[in-house]
Amino acid sequence: MYTLIVTAKTNDIDPQAWTADVLARLPDMPVSRVQELLPWNWKTATEMGRIAA
Repeated sequence: MYTLIVTAKTNDIDPQAWTADVLARLPDMPVSRVQELLPWNWKTATEMGRIAA
């Protein structure tokens, strides 16, 4: 767990927001798309969502 939190912080991501989002999305996520939940990919997708909104 520590490694995940530090990785999120290293990528300038709020670890609590990232963890909550990943835990909410993971049950319905197909295995082929799990890489989208990695901190560096999650940040990019989140930023793109804010720009589009």
